[in-house]
Amino acid sequence: MIEIREVKSDNDLKQFLQFYYDLYRGSQYAVPFLYFDEVATLSRDKNPSFECCDAKYFLAFKDGKVVGRVAGIINNRANERWDRRQVRFGWFDFIDDIEVSTALLKAVEDWGQEKGMTEIVGPMGFIDTDREGMLVDGFEELATMYINYNYPYYPQHMERIEGFAKDNDYLEMKVRVPEVVPDKFCKLTDMVKKRYGLRVHKFTRKELVDEGFGRQVFHLLNATYKDLYGFSELSQKQIDKLVNDYIKIADLNLVTAIMDGNNMVGFGITFPSFSRALQKTRDGRMLPFGWWHLLKTLKWHKTDTVDLLLIGVLPDYRPKGANALIFDDLIRQFQRYGFTWAETGPQMESNMGVLSQWQYLESRNHRRHRCYKKEIK
Repeated sequence: MIEIREVKSDNDLKQFLQFYYDLYRGSQYAVPFLYFDEVATLSRDKNPSFECCDAKYFLAFKDGKVVGRVAGIINNRANERWDRRQVRFGWFDFIDDIEVSTALLKAVEDWGQEKGMTEIVGPMGFIDTDREGMLVDGFEELATMYINYNYPYYPQHMERIEGFAKDNDYLEMKVRVPEVVPDKFCKLTDMVKKRYGLRVHKFTRKELVDEGFGRQVFHLLNATYKDLYGFSELSQKQIDKLVNDYIKIADLNLVTAIMDGNNMVGFGITFPSFSRALQKTRDGRMLPFGWWHLLKTLKWHKTDTVDLLLIGVLPDYRPKGANALIFDDLIRQFQRYGFTWAETGPQMESNMGVLSQWQYLESRNHRRHRCYKKEIK
């Protein structure tokens, strides 16, 4: 018999987090998430997303042992933006037992119904920068710290649980860093600079942190991502946290801005891949030696892969070729650092404008993530 318990205490939360590490410890493809980052994201007093979200976490027990977990999340800002009454499920992990997965989703569904929700969707996080989607293709590809990895039986369960159907798919691309910047980018870059007066700008730390350009990046993200699936506009507190988590530690050679005069109209934020470094940690913890593996990657780029974390261009500047300026600059930085591969984040399968830009580079779709939806009756 499956028993579902709500996470109420600090010890419950520890069990909730530890279950993932235990379930995937033997996997050569899963990447442990940073433990302190998971704690911060799930803690009401540490995550500014709780200013617009409500959440409950559940554990599944069988014979007194934890066999699954799930988070239920209601993003009121997103529901208002999209005129929906949706409860999200995320942090969804379970042993290969259909009774466990069914009971966990039922717990979220029941809670959502109590709150007046009419749909359950997921896997999704609090906001768009959290991990989204269930892996449905690419199980033998090394994951990244920014995406969900799961065993192949997960989507098999979703197909068996009554009422759930595909709502949205994300594609991720693995791109070979070219030895020479493609002529297409070079010619387009020259044309864009001459015709529209756009230019590449490399920020200083002072500009990004002290002069507010780091915050401008995420205000620009709000403008460029506003029509994407399930997007919830970032508040100032959420932006401040993202600046602190990413901008303050970024290698600024791997951050590119596109300027029209003094106005930022596009950006690209990339990080060296932490996947192998995280696999060397003890369950995503910095101590005793996890910090050293991460530092080697961050400072000395001890990896052959770079993650294309966030890229955005204002709609009016996309037809002008502003994206080409970002890639032209970043490819040169990747070459200088000796990166062989670049991995994109999740891109909606319907976003042909974004997906088409990889046609000029050697690339392949190596992973697919899916969000599911069910009506609550």
